[in-house]
Amino acid sequence: MAKEWAKGFYNSSRWIKCRQSFIDQRIMIDGGMCQECHKVPGEIVHHKIVLTDENINDERISLSFDNLEFVCHKCHDEFEGHGVHGNGKIKLLCMFTADGQPVSLRDIDLKGSTGSGIPPG
Repeated sequence: MAKEWAKGFYNSSRWIKCRQSFIDQRIMIDGGMCQECHKVPGEIVHHKIVLTDENINDERISLSFDNLEFVCHKCHDEFEGHGVHGNGKIKLLCMFTADGQPVSLRDIDLKGSTGSGIPPG
């Protein structure tokens, strides 16, 4: 989900046109396959250099095809800070017990834990 400072950019006609043009180019090149795994169609136009509030107005970063990549959801989630698939890049905040009860994995909740990973309660 776009950060608040980036919403205007992602809703702009400049980005929408750039994104569609990039997808159209990828479809002409390889049918629009994911540029990472090359196994499934791409779904997300990803910025290789992550957009920040400092560089979002630099068109060499935000709108340049050289900084874009068409990837599937699975590959996109593997990028640092983009996914929640337990790849070690994003810390999960909870898990579920066999009977479906949520268990917090937050450090603050684990302090004083019973050792089972389930906070005392």
